[in-house]
Amino acid sequence: MSRIVEVRMPKYPECWETCGNCGSGEVVIETLLVRPGDTLACDDTLLVLETGKVALDIPSPQAGRVVEVFVAEGERVPEGALLLTIETD
Repeated sequence: MSRIVEVRMPKYPECWETCGNCGSGEVVIETLLVRPGDTLACDDTLLVLETGKVALDIPSPQAGRVVEVFVAEGERVPEGALLLTIETD
């Protein structure tokens, strides 16, 4: 039986605001690598986030098919934001 998995913006590290190494604190979708209908393996890169100083790959938590994407390239995303949904096998 298939189920829908939500992929959300990861929680920011505790040091986010204190060390300054991650940039201004704004997180932007730099590159969106999937679209609805794409088939994924676990750990495939879904998108790349840009913090101003660091680029972070966001991997797929499970294998499946992309159902819907809720963000676009260049968009700022807050902690916990829904990025996309995956239908698992």
